Order: sequence, then structure tokens, then C-alpha cells
Amino acid sequence: MASAAEVAESREREDVRRRWLLSAPALLIIFLAGTGPLLIVLVYSFLTPGDYGDVKWQFSTDAWVGVLFERDIFDDTLSLASAHMAIFWRSALLSLATTILTLIFGFPTAYFIATRPESRREVWLFLITIPFWTNLLIRTFAMKEVLRNEGLVNSLLQFLRITDQPIQFMFTDFAVLMGMTYVYLPLMVLPLYASMEKIDFRLVEAGYDLYATRFQVLRRILLPLVKPGVIAGSILVFIPSLGAYVTPRVMGGGTNLMIGNLIELQFGQGRNWPLGASLSITLMAIVMVALLVYVRYAGREGGQHG
Repeated sequence: MASAAEVAESREREDVRRRWLLSAPALLIIFLAGTGPLLIVLVYSFLTPGDYGDVKWQFSTDAWVGVLFERDIFDDTLSLASAHMAIFWRSALLSLATTILTLIFGFPTAYFIATRPESRREVWLFLITIPFWTNLLIRTFAMKEVLRNEGLVNSLLQFLRITDQPIQFMFTDFAVLMGMTYVYLPLMVLPLYASMEKIDFRLVEAGYDLYATRFQVLRRILLPLVKPGVIAGSILVFIPSLGAYVTPRVMGGGTNLMIGNLIELQFGQGRNWPLGASLSITLMAIVMVALLVYVRYAGREGGQHG
């Protein structure tokens, strides 16, 4: 005769099996919806470009070779694709600079909100999330109106007689950087605030009581406590900025390309879908490496402090 523990265990296994069976259709749909388009892109990356776009169903690895190399049209020799390397390098630098700038502006903003009375914090968080109510393209055009030759910045500089003529901000890496910083700043503020609101600020007061300077309090008390928020915010900003398309297209004017613009160019004017697909997979691989590094680092930090 089975014991009560065995009966309970058997019922628990049946309950788990029933839950899996009930959720199987939804999980299958999610799996196909998530992996189906990715598999199509992966297959396209190993095919031959069509004459007018699309692909020919002939196996080829030329697209993957074209990610890093270009073939000479005369002697068919391979050389490093300098244009692609420049775009990869620009994308990495602008994404890193965007992450740093959002951290510089986002940290004091999150600290200000976290130190307000609890009854007022929701109002400040509401103001931070307002940009998400509008389309990304509209926000980008708003920044364009600020930086263009007849925009707010140049008008103010000329009104103060700092410059005699407009400064060309638009269609430069600086304009792309400012646009992405404005667009992704809330993604840095919110994780930082989530970490800061849990801090016992009596620790900060204790630091001042021990004659620590503001910089020492920041470096030895605040930063270690909000490190999870800094890491999460950096990931949330770096990954979308690395694959940004709209902001570099509008603020860069089509000349300061990033990886997202290069991919769109291959599927559009370039009519080289396999190369666009291989570039897409390459971008996804870069993002996955960044996420794995974050997960591994966060796990090690959690183990040390858990």
C-alpha cells in the first residue's frame, strides 16, 4: 500500500504533466514565432543573391565572406572590407559613448528621484516615462529640430553672439550620439532608480560623519550598492543603440551609417539579401555575447554577495 508521501508525489507529477500539456500549444506557437523568422534569415545567409532582390536557391558562403572581406572585381582576390569595418567600429564606439553619456546624465537624475519624498517620486517617474508615449521617429525629429542650423542650439549661440553663423551639428557622428543619448536615456534612469530606492541613505550620512568626501561616498558607498542597476541600464542602452536604425538615419543623413543602416541598405538598394541576412546574424551574435558576459558577471557578483 502506497504511503501518503508517495501518493502526494504522484499527484504532484501528474499535476506538472497536466500543466505542461495544457501550455504546450502556446509554447509551440511562441517557439515557432520566435525561431521561425530567425531560421529564415539563417537560411537566406547561405543562398545566392537574386538578380533583382530576393534569393536564388543555390548554396553559397559568399555572404558570410562578405561580412569581413570584399572580392576584387578584376583578379578575384580577397581583401578586408574597410567600409564594413568602419561601420562596425563606428557602431561600437557610438553605442559605448551613448552608454557612458546616459550613465553620466542618468545617475544624478535617478539619485534626485530616489531622494525625493515617496509621495513625489511617482510624479518624477511619470515625467521620465513621458517620452515613451511618443513614437521613436517623432522623438528623433524633435532632437533634429534642436540641432539643425536654424534650430534651438544654433539660434541661442547666435543670440548670445558666441558664433556669427550656424554650426553644422546635423549629419555628423555628434548628432547621432546626441540623438541616441536623448532616445535611450530613460532606459538608463529606470534601472538606476530601481537600485537606488532600495538604498538605506543612512549609510551615506554615516560616510559624511566619518569625514568622507562626496567623491569617496560616491565611489565607496553609492556605486557598489547600485552596481546591478548600472549593469542592467548599460545593457539596456548598449544593445538597442548598437542596432539602431532610425536615429542614425535621421540624424546622420544617410552618410554616417551604423550596422542597422548597413543591413537595411543590403535588403533595399543593394539587393543583396544573403549579405543582409549574414550581417543580421552577426549583429545578433554580438548582442548575445554581450548578454552572456552580463549574465555571467551578474551571476558571479550575486554569488559573492548572496
